[in-house]
Formats: sequence, structure tokens, C-alpha cells
Amino acid sequence: MNQAEYFQNNRYIAKYNIGDRVFGKYNDIPFIGSVGNDTQLNEIEGPRISIHLDLPIVIDKQIKNVIIVKHKDVKLLKDFSNE
Repeated sequence: MNQAEYFQNNRYIAKYNIGDRVFGKYNDIPFIGSVGNDTQLNEIEGPRISIHLDLPIVIDKQIKNVIIVKHKDVKLLKDFSNE
């Protein structure tokens, strides 16, 4: 087996694409944003997603424009309406 075959069979396959609109909660604060990256750095930590927020959030007096969350904390935003 060469490297290309190994990584084709054993690499992490992302659930979200760059730019997908998502929503969820980060430290019990609701957010809406766009996916920056869906990756897995190692098997211990597991997959994670970087989210570029539409509106910044403040946590411990720090302003966050980008957050990193787990898949369980995010859902795909299909329709954005008040109905």
C-alpha cells in the first residue's frame, strides 16, 4: 500500500465544508457563523470545527470572533427566518 492509498482509507472525512452556515451554543451563549475548517488534529482530541462568528461574543472580558467547537455543539443552518 502506498501513501495515497493509506490516507484515502484512513484519513478524517469532514462533515462540514468551508463556508457552511451553522449555529449552536458556546459556553451557553448562542451563536451563528460560518465554518472555517473541519479537521481532526489527533485521535485523542477528535474532530473539531473552527467557526467564524457573525457577531462577536465576550467571554471573561475577551472578545471572540472565531471559536473552536466539537461537532455535538453545532448544527447546520438550513433556513434563517423568524417564523
